[in-house]
Amino acid sequence: MNTLSKLQSYMTGRKALLPGALILSAISTIIGMLPYIFIWLIVKELFNSEANYSQALINTYAWWAVGTAVAGVIIYFLALTLSHLAAFRVETNMRRQAMQKIVRMPLGFFDRNTSGSIRKIIDDNASITHMFLAHQLPDLAGSILMPLTALVLIFVFDWRLGLASLVPIIISMVVMSFMMGGKGKKFMKDYMTSLEDMNTEAVEYVRGIPVVKVFQQTVFSFKNFHNSITKYKNMVINYTKLWENPMSINTVIINGFAFFLVPTAILLIGYSGNYVPTLINLLFYVIISPVFAQSIMKSMYMNQALGQAKEAVNRMESLTDVEPLPMSINPKNIIACDIWFKNVSFSYPGVEQKAIDNISFNIPEGKTVALVGASGSGKTTIARLVPRFWDTDTGQVCIGGIDVKDIDHKELMNNISFVFQNTKLFKTSLLENIKYGNPDASAEAVERAIDLAQCREIIDKLPNGLNTKIGVEGTYLSGGEQQRIALARAILKDAPIVVLDEATAFTDPENEHLIQKALGMLTKGKTVLLIAHRLTSVMDADIILVIDKSKIAEQGSHSELLNKQGIYSKMWNEYQQSIKWTIGKEAQNV
Repeated sequence: MNTLSKLQSYMTGRKALLPGALILSAISTIIGMLPYIFIWLIVKELFNSEANYSQALINTYAWWAVGTAVAGVIIYFLALTLSHLAAFRVETNMRRQAMQKIVRMPLGFFDRNTSGSIRKIIDDNASITHMFLAHQLPDLAGSILMPLTALVLIFVFDWRLGLASLVPIIISMVVMSFMMGGKGKKFMKDYMTSLEDMNTEAVEYVRGIPVVKVFQQTVFSFKNFHNSITKYKNMVINYTKLWENPMSINTVIINGFAFFLVPTAILLIGYSGNYVPTLINLLFYVIISPVFAQSIMKSMYMNQALGQAKEAVNRMESLTDVEPLPMSINPKNIIACDIWFKNVSFSYPGVEQKAIDNISFNIPEGKTVALVGASGSGKTTIARLVPRFWDTDTGQVCIGGIDVKDIDHKELMNNISFVFQNTKLFKTSLLENIKYGNPDASAEAVERAIDLAQCREIIDKLPNGLNTKIGVEGTYLSGGEQQRIALARAILKDAPIVVLDEATAFTDPENEHLIQKALGMLTKGKTVLLIAHRLTSVMDADIILVIDKSKIAEQGSHSELLNKQGIYSKMWNEYQQSIKWTIGKEAQNV
């Protein structure tokens, strides 16, 4: 399916508009050439009739020139109206369909695609197709029809002068084919990739400005952002230099009709001795040749715009080409909340190395299993397979004996609460943020969740209490305070299964103490999968799994693992030493 067919598939209810715009544009192109012919007829009448020219005939030609010029503009305006209506429908549908697909993506999709990149691909690429359909595409008919019409006119008046006027057009087309070749297509792909990279890095840079200010660093602290700008600059400069000579040649040639027409006319006059017809025909070609040049330039820009639109559509489709997780035809309800991992292996899309390899364990209902291990060992991957961020490659993840693939997605989400290290609060009131856990919760339930999550002192110190907005229009909370609000949200949801991924990773000691109390209330009587680097957080877990190199290396209770004198024991000893570290006198005096 070519680019135009793909774009037309988004024109639900307006597919006839685009052909209509092309037809009107073609008519406008033909009518737009008539004024030049009428002007030439006026000149011919003046030259041939000398003093006996017909003023009435000249007036008629003049009015026809004005009328056809105005008609051409009006018809072209109608063509643009139709193309804009079609473009708006395509742009809207592209965004709508992309977002409909995005919301059905597996949750792991959003770990691998940044918000800046997703926004850039969907929003900007949809705008690119709008520009192409609304402005460049109506010129397609003219770009095709103009050369054909020109060929007819060229050989109707004087074929010798016509051939002379064709020479710069042929040279220009050869130069254009060089500029629009493989290097041009590669540049368009690299150009759009570079824009996406800069957009992503810019978002990350803006988010990190507070860190830059705190540590008195410069923009070069964000090397990725700086490098993306430099890469873009070098790519554009190199490509511009590649076009420098061909474009200069093309501009001179395409606007240099006189250098070919005038010598040809002089030779014809010298050969025939009859200068009046030759001069009249020369005047026609001098008038009409710039129209040919304009047509060639439009064709060049349209070809470039088509390549850009093609790349935009391909990028949009590549982003949304990830298949949603399959849903069971006959979904089952959760009847128990024990969790089983049965010989589970998984590798991320596009990565051959397994993130987890043949993992098997059980979390009995109401019990807590903790995962510990080095960064990158597979802990988070294990936790995210429970709510189906991704599906397993082999093996099963079961809740209550039912494979999570056979559980209705809404049912699965309703029965699992998440608390991650990177807390997400929306730019709305604290009350609405908390009630995301249960939109139908009563005021009493909200107040209870606030108390259990140790959030009361946060609410009380704010002038608008629960109605205080988060973000630029309201207030900002510390990382620990945000985490406690997230815990209140999870407590309000009151799901029987809780997944905790480094819930206290970035908190200060005071907030950690309060968060631990809140976690105790959240997990009471629940089935809990806990990930933590701070080993004091997992001491009371019923079972601790030590994950090493994508496999379960050890398992048991805290005391059992210490007695084994293995990986966990070594981690515990190192952790105990780290909390005893103090700053020496030499360092204090620096």
